[in-house]
Amino acid sequence: MTAVADFEQIPAFEVRWPSPQRFPFVFNSPHSGRHYPHRFLAMSRLDAGTIRRSEDCYVDELFSGAVGCGAPLLSANFPRAYLDVNREPWELDPRMFSDPVPPFANIRSPRVAGGLGTVPKLVGEGLDIYPGRLPLSEATGRIEAIYVPYHACLKRLLIDTHCAFGHGVLIDCHSMPAGIRSGEGALRPDFIIGDRFGVSAAPALTDCVIGLLSARGYCVVHNKPYAGGFITEHYGRPAHGLHAVQIEINRSLYMNERTLEKTAGFHALMDDLTGFISEMMGLAGHYFVEFPQAAE
Repeated sequence: MTAVADFEQIPAFEVRWPSPQRFPFVFNSPHSGRHYPHRFLAMSRLDAGTIRRSEDCYVDELFSGAVGCGAPLLSANFPRAYLDVNREPWELDPRMFSDPVPPFANIRSPRVAGGLGTVPKLVGEGLDIYPGRLPLSEATGRIEAIYVPYHACLKRLLIDTHCAFGHGVLIDCHSMPAGIRSGEGALRPDFIIGDRFGVSAAPALTDCVIGLLSARGYCVVHNKPYAGGFITEHYGRPAHGLHAVQIEINRSLYMNERTLEKTAGFHALMDDLTGFISEMMGLAGHYFVEFPQAAE
C-alpha cells in the first residue's frame, strides 16, 4: 500500500466554498487533519491517542465561519504527524531513512534538527513516531501524492482570489500548547499573530487582526514565539498584493489537551472567531481594499 491508498476512503484535503466568494480572503488549516490511516498507525510505535499530540485539534471547525462570511477554507484531513505541509517540500532528516535522501533535500534546517521536517520524526514533547528507519519511498510517496497537490490547490485559491479582487489575503490557522509563553516576560497569550516580522503582510493588515482580537478581550502578541512558518513566508508577497498572516490559538481556550476533548469554551470561541472574521472582512472592504505596498 502507498500514500495514495491511505486516502482512498477520505480525501487527503478539502476546500469548503462560499457561494459566492465575496471577499479577497483565503483561510487555510494545514494541521487540523485527524484521519490517521491504519497503515500509518501500524508503522508507528505510538498509540492512537499519543500520536495526536502534534495535531491542531478542531482548528478547521473554529474557523469554519469563514465560509459563511464569504471566503474559502482549505483544510487537511491527513494529520501533521504523517506529513507537514507547513514545511519546504523536501525538509528531510536523513537519519530517518534507510536510503539516501535526494541531494536537493534541506537536511540542515532548524525544523529538521528539531524532528519536525516535512515527514516528522517526533510528536509532542520529543516522542519518536517510528521504531526504526523508513524507506525513502515512504517520504517520496507522501510528498508526491499529498504535499504537491495540497500546495497546488492553495496556490490556485490565491491566484483566483487575486485575479478576482486585485489582491488576496491568506489567513493560516493554527493552535499552540497552553503553556506557550511570549518572549515578553511571562505573558501567556491567547493568540499569537505572525507576519514573518513584517515581511509577509502589510502592517495595516497585521494591526487590524491584532486590534480586532484584542478588542474582544483576548491577550494578543505579535510574532513571538511564532512568526509564521513556510506557508506564511512562501505565499506572503505584499509588494504583489498577496498578504499572509498566521494565527495561533491557545488550546486552553477551547479544549482539554490531555483528553483532546472540547471544553465549554469551544462554542464561545468559535462565535468570537466568526465575528472577528466578519469584522475583518468588512474593514478590508471599506478602508484598506488595497494594502500599502511593501518593498521586497
